Amino acid sequence: MEERRAWAASGFVGLVAVIVLAAVGVALVVLGIPGLEAARTSSIVLFVVGLFAVLVVVPLAASGLVVVQPNQARAIVFFGRFAGVIRRAGFWYALPLSSKPRVSLRVRNFETARLKVNDVRGNPIEIAAVVVWRVVDVAKALFEVDAYEAFVTTQSETALRHIASLYPYDVFGEERRSLRGNTDEVSRDLQRELQARVAVAGVEMLEARLTHLAYSSEIAGAMLQRQQAEAVVAARAKIVEGAVGMVQMAIRALKDSGVADLDAERTAAMINNLMVAVVSERAAQPVINTGSLY
Repeated sequence: MEERRAWAASGFVGLVAVIVLAAVGVALVVLGIPGLEAARTSSIVLFVVGLFAVLVVVPLAASGLVVVQPNQARAIVFFGRFAGVIRRAGFWYALPLSSKPRVSLRVRNFETARLKVNDVRGNPIEIAAVVVWRVVDVAKALFEVDAYEAFVTTQSETALRHIASLYPYDVFGEERRSLRGNTDEVSRDLQRELQARVAVAGVEMLEARLTHLAYSSEIAGAMLQRQQAEAVVAARAKIVEGAVGMVQMAIRALKDSGVADLDAERTAAMINNLMVAVVSERAAQPVINTGSLY
């Protein structure tokens, strides 16, 4: 089912027509009252027609009046048949005897509950997201799904669970995407999957972004220790890399300047001393050697 524009006239014209019809009905009733006691046929007819107009015709005609607020739409359903949608804000006169369900076209947002799911490695994590959406097709929102707002909420949680199961929480130096390290990319993937899921309801997903991401409480302590260990190893590797560069630079400078002619054994000893001094966590204690190395 696709949205289409419904017939609608100016509500003020319809209101005037309803008032005129009511005035005519009242006038017929008033004209027929004097002849009721005499049981004149013409008076009885006038009275009945006027009363029918006031009690039946006028309410039916007035049922076509409808007010549409800004960023709001009214679907017109005439005896079970979809007749179209009124999107323009204002006072309108549509088909009488029709139901006119209201649908908001405003941008809405909500935050999902904190879901407990397993990432691609099986680690339990907690994840939540904020979803920004709006209705773009009133007919689909009303007639393709039951309770489109609840449908969007349920599909958002389902898509979030699926996306969380496709990525690891963290990669610890590996060359791949993760939930913690690639939040923007994961959010875009979540938005695309959500759009595919809710398109049937005539909904447009404007944004979907992670708002909470953490290890589940039962493994949070162990994962924290692992992260700390990874950080220590990475820092040590950086220190060693810098120390090797410094030692190479020092030996090269000594050889180029001709200050000392170091053989292989003395070079090895100097490398050992320099590496210990640079890599050690504590300040090195210098020892002055006044004798020969041999």
